[in-house]
Amino acid sequence: KKENNLIISLIKELPKDVSAVFYAKVNSADRRNSQGNHSGTHLLHEALRDVLGTHVEQKGSYVGPDYLRFDFSHFSKMNEEELALVEEKVNAKIKENIALQEFRNIPIQEALDKGAMALFGEKYGDNVRMIQFGSSKELCGGTHVKSTGEIGRFKLISEASAAAGIRRIEAVSGDKAQEYYQSLENQISELSQLLKSKDVLKSVEKLMEENHLLKVELDAFKKEKAKGEISDWKNAYEQKGDKQLLVKKTSLDAASVKDIVFELKREIPNSVTIILSDADGKPMITVGVSADLESNYQAGTIVKDLAKEIQGGGGGNPGFATAGGKNLDGLENAYQKALGL
Repeated sequence: KKENNLIISLIKELPKDVSAVFYAKVNSADRRNSQGNHSGTHLLHEALRDVLGTHVEQKGSYVGPDYLRFDFSHFSKMNEEELALVEEKVNAKIKENIALQEFRNIPIQEALDKGAMALFGEKYGDNVRMIQFGSSKELCGGTHVKSTGEIGRFKLISEASAAAGIRRIEAVSGDKAQEYYQSLENQISELSQLLKSKDVLKSVEKLMEENHLLKVELDAFKKEKAKGEISDWKNAYEQKGDKQLLVKKTSLDAASVKDIVFELKREIPNSVTIILSDADGKPMITVGVSADLESNYQAGTIVKDLAKEIQGGGGGNPGFATAGGKNLDGLENAYQKALGL
C-alpha cells in the first residue's frame, strides 16, 4: 500500500493515450536505499523498546530513499544517552549482518505465536507476512534488505515531539548516512584550514576562552561608560512644569540603558527620564518615571506615543517602559516630541 501511494504521488499528470503500452522501471539505487531505511525502522523499533521500555509502539512511519521517519509512543524527550544507545544498538545489528527470514502467507496466529509484533489499530487478514531479523519480528508487507549488513550504517538525525505522547525520530542509512559523515568530515577539514590547526577541538576551546575574556573586558568597558553617562545625565535635567525632564540620545545597549534609567528615577525626585538609543542599528526608547510622579505621568503611555515615530510599539508599567521599532530615522522625531513633554 505504501509503495502504491509513493508511485501515485510521483505521477504528475495522465498520459494523452491511456490505452498505450507503458513500462515501469525500478530505480535500483532508490530501491536499495528504501530497503535499507525500511529494514532500519524494524531494527530501530526493537532498539527503542530495549532502551525505553515495552510501552514503545510504532504510531506511524515514512520510508523513502533519502531518509526514514518513525513515530512512536513515549512520554518524554529522549536524552543524549538514550539516543546514542539506540543508535549503537541498531548499528550493532547491522554489523552482525543478520540474514532476513521471511515468512510469507502464514496464519496470523502462527506469526503471533512466533513473537511477531502486531501494531495496535492495524487491520490484518487471516494470513500475513512476517519479517524477521534475529530477535526483531514484525508483520510487514514492504521491501527489505536480504541481510542487515546491506544497510551499511544508521545515523539518527533528529528526535522531537510529533503529538501528545508521541515522539518522532528521523534518520538516514546507506548512501545518505555515508553522505552525512562525508559532509561532517568536509566541515571539519574546512574548520581546520580556517583555524590553521589540525586539532580543531583545542583551537575552538581556545577561541571560546578568548571570547569569554573579551566579553568580560567589554562588559567592564560598558559599565565604565555607563557610569560616565550617569554622572553627566544627573546634571542635565531641566525643570519643566511639575517635573524634571531628561531627554537624551545614546548608543548604549538596552541593558545598560535600563540600569541607568532605574538608578536615575530612584535618585532624581519628580523626574521623567526619556532615553533614545540606536545600539546595533536598532531604535529603542526607554522611559522612567520617579515614584512620586507616577500618579501624573505613565511611562507606558509616554513610550507608546513616542514609539509611533519609530514604527514600533512597546509598554511597561507606570514607572518604567520600553519600546523598539523599525524606523531608525524616526528617533529624531521622537526626540523632538519628547522635548515637548
